[in-house]
Amino acid sequence: MQRILVLGSGLVGHAVAADLCREFSVHVADADLHTLEAVSSSFSVTPVHADLADSRRLKQLTRGFDVVVNALPGHMGFGVLKDLIDNGNNVVDIAFSPEDPFLLEDRATKAGVTAVVDCGVAPGLCNMILGYESTRLDAIESYSCLVGGLPVERQWPWEYKAGFSPADVIEEYTRPCRMVQNGKPVVYPPLSGLERVEFKGIGTLEAFHTDGLRTLLKTMKIPNMKEKTLRYPGHAALMEILGGAGFFSREEMEIKNQRLAPLDVTSAILFPQWKMRPDEADFTVMRIDIKGKSGNNPVHRAFELFDQFDWKTRTTSMARTTGYTCSAVVRILAEGRIRRRGVVAPEHLGQMEGVFKRVRKLLEERGVKLSGDL
Repeated sequence: MQRILVLGSGLVGHAVAADLCREFSVHVADADLHTLEAVSSSFSVTPVHADLADSRRLKQLTRGFDVVVNALPGHMGFGVLKDLIDNGNNVVDIAFSPEDPFLLEDRATKAGVTAVVDCGVAPGLCNMILGYESTRLDAIESYSCLVGGLPVERQWPWEYKAGFSPADVIEEYTRPCRMVQNGKPVVYPPLSGLERVEFKGIGTLEAFHTDGLRTLLKTMKIPNMKEKTLRYPGHAALMEILGGAGFFSREEMEIKNQRLAPLDVTSAILFPQWKMRPDEADFTVMRIDIKGKSGNNPVHRAFELFDQFDWKTRTTSMARTTGYTCSAVVRILAEGRIRRRGVVAPEHLGQMEGVFKRVRKLLEERGVKLSGDL
């Protein structure tokens, strides 16, 4: 039986481990004993209590595993990914760190390993769809992705709960947003480009620029590409107020003889309020629009995903859509169907024969369904 190591036992890491342990020998490592106990008491996995920021401990820990899943927060992700590559591990990464993963391309190629990065729902599944469509169309002229995860119950003032690391959510609200417009790279301020969007069965949501194109900016030569995050109307304005007033600043200031960054104080206040309660229902919604040509004929392909909290397994939708995309790719990598070495973006997977169809089938078996011309 092949051995899989999942680094991180939070909401998404928990879902990945729970899904994979049905077919593989799964170990889960984390410094948080509470989340480790939650997953190991419910599923047939081996818990490992470890400081994953310690490179030497990580090297010892990762020996002998066929695939390692990096499900750690973004601020840890790049350093851990680098260590895993140097250790000779094949990796499926859902840390979504801000650094450019292609900086590790030479290391991964020389090590002879496959490091699949950004392998969640968005980025991840949306990239696979674009990669797949690039093999079906003669040219692609534009790509748009609107995506978000939200609680079913709206609670004032934020009307939001974090389905993944809250620190990474704030990153979305502070990082400059890179897009492509008329064949040229452009950068928009975070939370800009606000628009209202209607979704059947949900109602009105707002969409705003976030820095979600990531690897697509290097791998896909498409003249117009944009990505926006979806929230309940009014949320972006609140985040703009906090950001404009300096609450997201990383510059330390002295408060009662202590040096503190405003962001740390803001995080300490917001994170408990954004934490999902046990059994709190959420949903994930994604809309992808791709316009291009088949021969001389214009083509418009639209895809949507709508997923909800699973009451049977008590799994959040964001954990399902992100985690099950990741676990699908772990299976495909373990099967030896991804032969490319180096850093592999999810759009590369979409271009590989049969890979996207296999991912889609695995997701559908778990109740995560895409609609559209696939």
